[in-house]
This record gives sequence, structure tokens and C-alpha cells, in this order.
Amino acid sequence: MRAGAAEGRICDVRLRILRLRSFLLTRRADADYHPDTNMNRSAYVQGAVQQAGVSLLFVLALCVVMAHPAFGLPKRDSHAIHKQIEALEEQWRQAIISNNVTEMDHLLADDYIGISANGTVETKAQALAQRRAGTVQIKSLDLNDLKVRVYGDTAVVTSRAALEGTNGQSDISGNYRYTRVYNKRLGQWKIVSFEASRMHDADARQKQ
Repeated sequence: MRAGAAEGRICDVRLRILRLRSFLLTRRADADYHPDTNMNRSAYVQGAVQQAGVSLLFVLALCVVMAHPAFGLPKRDSHAIHKQIEALEEQWRQAIISNNVTEMDHLLADDYIGISANGTVETKAQALAQRRAGTVQIKSLDLNDLKVRVYGDTAVVTSRAALEGTNGQSDISGNYRYTRVYNKRLGQWKIVSFEASRMHDADARQKQ
């Protein structure tokens, strides 16, 4: 709210300046007009006013764009939304550990795209198929250093994850950093994107 109010005051000041500029351009056109020129006086003044009007419309459009939540800074007063997203992160963690495919299906958006630490890209259907087949088995998943940033109807989560589990015959246990993106659709937050990176041992030791 404070960021929006500040942007509103800035726009109001800019509008006042442009109105003043329009007035001064009109006065200047009136002063600069010479009867011996071929230009009609009313056309001369009108041209100056139109020039200021174009600038005024541009600033008005800019103010409308800046007022949209997607173009604003992360809202500091969105504590309730932060808590909602943190709760969804916990729901996802529990669903992964218990292999609750129904809950995963509910949390993932239909157009979800995930990128694993080895660069594999998977859709929602592919991700759920792996879980149904039991290909991925997660024994434990501990999250920390979780941060949530909210931009209108989009929330970005970054966190560290200490994971113990397997993917087929491969041991995927280790420390990871990940980014998960939520989007609010029809009143519900859905996971639309996920990307994970394995942490190097040196980086992991520094954080312990």
C-alpha cells in the first residue's frame, strides 16, 4: 500500500507539471505569433497545445501501467498471502514424502513445467506418472531458508532442501536449492513452475 501511494503521488506531481507546461506553451505560442507569417494564429496555438497533450497522455498511460500489481514492488503488507504460500509448500512437502498423487494433482497447474537438477523437463502428466509408478521415492525432505515474494497474482518461492531419496536406481540424496512459482487462478494458488539445482559441497558446508 505504501508503494502504491508513493507512485500515486509521483503521478499526481507529473500531471501537475504537464498541465503547467501546457499552459506555458500556449502563452509562448501566443507571444511568438507574428501576423506577417503564413500560419494562422489559432492553428499555431493549437499545435503547441497538442504537443503538450501527447506528453500528458503518455504520463497517464505510464501511471496506469505502474499501478498494476505485476509492475509494482513486492508487497510488504502481504503477510497473509505469504502464510498461504508457506502452508502450500508444507502441503507439497508432505505429499512428496507420502507419495500422495491426488494432492500433487490438486496443487499442480495443468500447464505446470518442472526442471530437475539434472536438466530434465517434465510436464504435470509426466510428473504424476512417475509418482504413480513409484519411480521417485522420497524418504525425507527438510526445507529451510524459505523466502516468499508476491507480485500480484504470482508468488515466487526460493528455498534450500535437504533430500533423501531415489529416482529409479539413482540415489538423489543431497542438498538442493529450488525455485517454485505459484499463480492464483479462480481464487486458488497453483504451482506453475519448478526448478532445482544441486548445491556444491563447499556451499552446503557454509550454510550448516
